[in-house]
Amino acid sequence: MLKIGSGAGFSGDRLDPAVDLVKKIDLDYLMLECLAERTIAIAQKEKLHDPSRGYDPLLEERMYALLPELDVKRFRIISNMGAANPKAAAMKIVEIAEKLNISIKVAAVTGDDVLNKLSGSFALLENEKTVNDITHKISANAYLGADSILPALESDADIIITGRVADPSLALAPMIHHFGWDLDNYELLGKGTVIGHLLECAGQITGGYFADPGLKEVPNLEELGFPYAAIHADGSAVITKPDNTGGVVNLQTVKEQLLYEVHDPSQYITPDVKADFSTVSLEEIARDQVRVTGGSGKEKPETYKVSIGYQAGFIGEGEISYAGSTAIDRAKLAEEVIKKRLGNADGINELRLDLIGVSSIHRTSFDEYRPYEVRLRAAVLVENEVLAEKVGNEIEALYTNGPYGGGGARKKVSECIGIVSTFLSREIVDLDRKVEVFKND
Repeated sequence: MLKIGSGAGFSGDRLDPAVDLVKKIDLDYLMLECLAERTIAIAQKEKLHDPSRGYDPLLEERMYALLPELDVKRFRIISNMGAANPKAAAMKIVEIAEKLNISIKVAAVTGDDVLNKLSGSFALLENEKTVNDITHKISANAYLGADSILPALESDADIIITGRVADPSLALAPMIHHFGWDLDNYELLGKGTVIGHLLECAGQITGGYFADPGLKEVPNLEELGFPYAAIHADGSAVITKPDNTGGVVNLQTVKEQLLYEVHDPSQYITPDVKADFSTVSLEEIARDQVRVTGGSGKEKPETYKVSIGYQAGFIGEGEISYAGSTAIDRAKLAEEVIKKRLGNADGINELRLDLIGVSSIHRTSFDEYRPYEVRLRAAVLVENEVLAEKVGNEIEALYTNGPYGGGGARKKVSECIGIVSTFLSREIVDLDRKVEVFKND
């Protein structure tokens, strides 16, 4: 049996549940999934400014907390915290281990950065344009699969750090390595992908994203425990969490995570396999234990998906609050003022105005709903910072230019990173795949 724990579901995830997980459970692997499309584009910009950076911003904090536990129990960590610079991340981990007087071997998986290979007119997935139509490209990273991680596992490294790999592949690679699965056994790869997909978002499957008071109760949410899977060679597994932690694992939480971000359950496409989730069977066998069986797959695609980050302009934002019996009326008046002052300004093609708490998400409201307080938000996406600053300045000017009683005004300008996608052949991408090992003696 193989035990894989999930210690992070995104870059900014909590650290203490991961530490608690490795202390309480004798894991074989701790998976830390910390990468998203914009995350890696932002990391690439950081690397351009400083070649020694570009990895996950919480990598050092996570390693200082987890390395002492790894030194005692000698589980293995596998993570995409390398982001835009896996090699620098690996070197930083070795540096931290030396400070802690811990012997460590770290393998860095590279080859996902394909920015210099996107010179052709590759079609974009999101629209009718091509890659050549995208200016100011920052990053382009292929979603590598489990096979790119296997050489790192075979090196006996304690920690494997990757850049962009498909999220389920972080768990699938250890399964292939541990059980000796063939890379063309797509039924087993499909089953393993199911398990990886269930684990990849950490606290979501233990009740975090599930919780809805009065409808879907989750106990002790403030102490949410993170999940782990006890996996068998036939691709079946039990999803559970440590005892005496908050949260819940049941049929509902597992079903919700199984369908999370899945467009077609019969064909969930990854670099490893076209997985079929439609034949998965779930059984609640004990408190906080769900057995997962079934699932299958078909031959992997001939291309890699590539996520492209580009400089898409600047977002200018401004917010101000109104309170009292006429709060909505004054907020709507302020909204009209901003619309008339900025709606037709040169360079501003679309001005977004929201009444937060009333109509900001669904763009509608119940007529009889009259909250005592409301917050007006204005935002624009424009080409330059100077233009972006205008919206915040206009919001701030409402203090004295009316309507009365505005408070808590804030303004911000931030760079916008756009994301588009394309496909690139395996032959092109695989040429530069590499594993480098770093260690202290």
